[in-house]
Amino acid sequence: MSVKQALLALLEQGPMYGYQLRSEFEQRTGATWPLNVGQVYTTLTRLERDGLVEGAGDDGEGHVVYRITGPGREEVAAWFTTPVERTQPPRDELAIKLALAVTVPGVDVGTVIQQQRSATMRALQDYTRLKRSGRAARPAEPADLAWSLVLDSLVFSAEAEVRWLDHCEARLRRAALEMPAPAPGAVSASASAAEEEVR
Repeated sequence: MSVKQALLALLEQGPMYGYQLRSEFEQRTGATWPLNVGQVYTTLTRLERDGLVEGAGDDGEGHVVYRITGPGREEVAAWFTTPVERTQPPRDELAIKLALAVTVPGVDVGTVIQQQRSATMRALQDYTRLKRSGRAARPAEPADLAWSLVLDSLVFSAEAEVRWLDHCEARLRRAALEMPAPAPGAVSASASAAEEEVR
């Protein structure tokens, strides 16, 4: 997620200070990705350094207010019209966990998959409940529609994860049938090394 571009997009509506930006961001995303206010101010400092925002005085209560600059508007326009790249996918903890579980002896991969599937199904049910109730069910203003779209994304991601887990389970079953069993009496290199240490 690009906090930088998100803050710039919010500043296009008008000048704001850090807490306002955090609140606006969380309102539109249903606090799905909470922002630390320190991160907001650090990002604003960088944006100011890069000429994308500028200080606009204070709000009379001591809050420094920022406004977007011309180059900042160009940055936002470019962000909205540029596809999100998939060339370097973000690290997916679940994919990493399953990749390691398959290769680490003694891990019951079936149990790992079942536990994750149960957790993902619970999350999917929660997202679906949220979609059917409150402001996401009948968006009355743009912020409600924004939250509804974020919920849609979470639902689709959870559904895809359940399908992928089903696929992993099927692949593991097939692999268990297709992989040759170790030869009788064969001793693994690690077992031989362990025996040597005992001697």
